[in-house]
Amino acid sequence: MKRCLACSAAYDGGRWRCPSCGHEPGCSDGIVLHAPDLAEGDGTDADYPIDDLVKAEQSHFWFRNRAALIASVLTAHFPGARSFLEIGAGAGGVLLSIQDRSGSIRLAGSELLLRALREARKRLADVELIQMDARRIPFVSEFDAIGAFDVIEHIDDDAAVLGQMREALRPGGGLVVTVPQHPWLWSAFDEFSGHRRRYTRGELIAKIEAAGFQLIRVTSFTSFVLPILAAARLRRRKRRIDFARELAIPNVLNQVLLRVGQVERAAIRAGVSFPAGGSLLAVGVRR
Repeated sequence: MKRCLACSAAYDGGRWRCPSCGHEPGCSDGIVLHAPDLAEGDGTDADYPIDDLVKAEQSHFWFRNRAALIASVLTAHFPGARSFLEIGAGAGGVLLSIQDRSGSIRLAGSELLLRALREARKRLADVELIQMDARRIPFVSEFDAIGAFDVIEHIDDDAAVLGQMREALRPGGGLVVTVPQHPWLWSAFDEFSGHRRRYTRGELIAKIEAAGFQLIRVTSFTSFVLPILAAARLRRRKRRIDFARELAIPNVLNQVLLRVGQVERAAIRAGVSFPAGGSLLAVGVRR
């Protein structure tokens, strides 16, 4: 069901006009605007160059390995899911990966920044795209599965976002979340990205469970490259960040790290839970 952000009424229907109060959100280029005052951002988060981000999603080992892992986990843990919402979909790279592996699932993507959604529209013609604030999700018991991938660390009240994600899920629906791990890895890149925190495993588990989810899987990933990541981050703690430069990597090394990611995904599919890595992945169900 849809949820009216003006009066909180829940309702069914294809349109976004609330039958209780008559509120109807605006629209731009076919994208419904639930937080139009924040469509250009609030000045507190990263302003990633969209072209560089799209290029990275298509080629860089970190983005490609993460998207493949998410799609694999979603298919493995929630094979019966018929609908999925991504919170903070950006330019749509993860949704593309899911679409390639789960062609029949209904996909929806949300994002605060309208310019990112316009780019996603070029790549995801048949996916519902919604501009919204993750702290105010306009759905109630609507989706079989929901995900937020390197999103909640950007938000001061991450607990509120997890609670809203629970409300948007049907009872028993599935949650998939990824976040950056290890506070000791904090660097200038985290500051540039607008991160509020990096998570410990215990902190992430506690917040997800407190939001009303039963955890069924937690593992680190980018574990095999953690020494490389740690050396790079610790060396650059005070350096000014150039996003394109940060993503620059020799093609041979990029190809090697793509293969390393394949090995890591195979281990995770086989049930291995890594204790440390650059990122954490958690899977749960709505209680």
